[in-house]
Amino acid sequence: MASPGGPEGRPAGRASGGEAGQAPIELLAGLPALLLAGLVALQLLAAGYALTLADGAAEAGALALAAGRPPAPAVRAALPEWARDRIEVEVDGGSVRVTLSPPGPIASVSERLAVSSGAWVRPPAGSGG
Repeated sequence: MASPGGPEGRPAGRASGGEAGQAPIELLAGLPALLLAGLVALQLLAAGYALTLADGAAEAGALALAAGRPPAPAVRAALPEWARDRIEVEVDGGSVRVTLSPPGPIASVSERLAVSSGAWVRPPAGSGG
């Protein structure tokens, strides 16, 4: 008569001698992958936030341009302090484009995830543009 449970007569659900302590080892092995996934998710969230900031800054620059003021100071004023050193402002006629590199733990990745946004206004009357 066969005993209930596993193939060698052990009760089902019990770990064999070689499997004891396997869960902590699997947790340690999976921890770097979990940490990497978390860092990637945070970097992508930072890129999305940077796009929102660049959008608002480009609009502020275009409004300044429409008022006959230089757009770069308005763009910088529309950004939080940490982002002011990470931007590029391009002005072409009535168009203002802001490129912003999001913050991140690895600078080269952050530079590759740079986002840009633009806004356009009709130049003020009498500006010749």
